[in-house]
Amino acid sequence: MKKNFLVLCTGNSCRSQIAEGYLRHFHREKANVYSAGIETHGVNPRAIATMKEDGIDLSAHTSNHVEEYLHIPFDLILTVCDHASERCPIFPGKARRVHYNFKDPAKAIGTEDEIRAEFSRVREEIKEFCRLLEI
Repeated sequence: MKKNFLVLCTGNSCRSQIAEGYLRHFHREKANVYSAGIETHGVNPRAIATMKEDGIDLSAHTSNHVEEYLHIPFDLILTVCDHASERCPIFPGKARRVHYNFKDPAKAIGTEDEIRAEFSRVREEIKEFCRLLEI
């Protein structure tokens, strides 16, 4: 039986979308993966582009609010930013909670190349974290 994973971030626009993509990629046989935000900001076009560079398509993803998933019995809740970790609602059940505060690439400033490089750097950090995640 597949486990249910939730990736939670502030706006479900960037880091949680990237993590959802990689968790599905690495653990698709073992897990149903969802992502949500404490708020919804829409999926960041740069997150879609940076994942496309690594062969993962996020173009059909949507930005979802955490309240949409309160009825799902999660086995794992991964918070990818401190803000979401501090405001994560209580889910019934025995979900294991894992937290890692990834830097938000959407806040990167600089030239287009510098911003793209920051998205790639954070993408690789999230990729490695998701690849190594014990489930």
